[in-house]
Amino acid sequence: MVAGISPEAAEAVEELTRMYRELPPRPTVEEVDAAAAVLASVDAEEAARLDEVAREEASARQPEGVPGELLAVLREARRNSVRLRALQQRKEAAHVVEIERRFKLFDDLIQRASRVVSGGGSDDGGVGVDKEELELELELKKKEAAVAAAAAAAEIERGSKGLVALGLEYKPISSLRRGVSAGSTDMEKLSLIQVASLIESSAKKGTTELNLRGKLLDQIEWLPVSLGKLQDVTELDLSENRIMALPSTIGSLRYLTKLDLHSNQLINLPDTFGELSNLIDLDLHANQLKSLPTSFGNLMSLANLDLSSNMLKVLPDCLGKLVNLRRLIVETNELEELPYTIGSCTSLVELRLDFNQLKALPEAIGKLEKLEILTLHYNRIKGLPTTVGSLSRLRELDVSFNEVEVIPENICLATNLVKLNLSKNFADLRALPRSIGNLEMLEELDISSNQIWVLPDSFRCLSKLHVFHADETPLEVPPREVVKLGAQSVVQYMNDMNATRGTNQKKTDVESFWTWLFSLIGCCKKDQELGLTPV
Repeated sequence: MVAGISPEAAEAVEELTRMYRELPPRPTVEEVDAAAAVLASVDAEEAARLDEVAREEASARQPEGVPGELLAVLREARRNSVRLRALQQRKEAAHVVEIERRFKLFDDLIQRASRVVSGGGSDDGGVGVDKEELELELELKKKEAAVAAAAAAAEIERGSKGLVALGLEYKPISSLRRGVSAGSTDMEKLSLIQVASLIESSAKKGTTELNLRGKLLDQIEWLPVSLGKLQDVTELDLSENRIMALPSTIGSLRYLTKLDLHSNQLINLPDTFGELSNLIDLDLHANQLKSLPTSFGNLMSLANLDLSSNMLKVLPDCLGKLVNLRRLIVETNELEELPYTIGSCTSLVELRLDFNQLKALPEAIGKLEKLEILTLHYNRIKGLPTTVGSLSRLRELDVSFNEVEVIPENICLATNLVKLNLSKNFADLRALPRSIGNLEMLEELDISSNQIWVLPDSFRCLSKLHVFHADETPLEVPPREVVKLGAQSVVQYMNDMNATRGTNQKKTDVESFWTWLFSLIGCCKKDQELGLTPV
């Protein structure tokens, strides 16, 4: 019994206390904040999706053979689908906000009760509650939900004071019992609100590394706007999920140095992406990107960029601003050309452009003086620019599966080449550069499936060559039997053939001299016999 009040009042307090103890678990402050962030994100995403549907409808022509009424039904169904999905995404967050709103109401009631038992309130109504007033408050839940998260901490503290006055101990209980620890490696897949809750708790702890690889439910297609609160995070892994869009708030992660988004369903990146000024490693491979924002050029610290397995047809000119970029992977896209500004990426060491629709390389490629690896496998390239000879550090060049007709002679100035793949240019490539022997560091050479009949004489100088492939190539010099013996046998054959040719040529020259001399003497004798010259 609480001292100083009547037994009847004490009984009322005891009932109030029992009801409070029987309440369901109360959300934490982080969970309420997370729920509010989810609701805000859902509203924004729903509006964006509806705008997108409206734009598509406005730009699309009415299909022939589809009645107008049926088309109207289809369009309304699309909008309704967006709204239903948003409703489902709001469900869990709205539940958390509503629970907190109900707890807030209990806090108010307990506060009023505490004032009565402590003698600070009037007896008008006592601990009784005006029924009509309570019902009115219940009807206001929608309006209060929006501000519940911001006021949660203050209200919980205020409610706990009332509990102390009634002799109770305040113990907040999480309503999301599944583990969402940033360091957990075996957690179950997370719902949207659990992701938002993890973001809130990680932000408050000052977490620097957050790994959510493959840990989001398949239904999660976007992230809450609260992602921007992770301002201490330096490494973030969101790969192997089904994310279609990133919130614009991602630009707030100014300390981020490593971001892994591979194997998602990203269609585009927000303009704020360029604000990640400290980003060094960025993995975007295996998404559905069709373009990059113009702000992408602001990622001045970027050193490693993987854009492979997307749907890119062009790379923006702003790519040239990435002067610290060392590794650029753009394999398996739909590129038809490279921007001329690629020549400004003077730190590039590795450039992989396999499986695209490239027809040529810009002359500016020759400015990449630090480039060591250049792969162009499976494109539509007919020739290499003459500036390729300026790539003095180039160690690996792959132009296989193209339409290359001529390899420029000055490629032989790239004397550090170790691996050269010219295979499968089929009927187009008919000869190797005459001075290929200048590539004295060359260890691997593949000329398979071309129309090369004769190797150039300088081939004999490739003393370090230990791998040589010429399958499906109609070589006559050297003969096929020699090629089968290996790379050095081919080099030796070309060397012996050249030596033999030199000896034969020398012999031929000597024989020609004596033949000329004897013919000259013969002519003089004949002239004397005819009296044409004096004896």
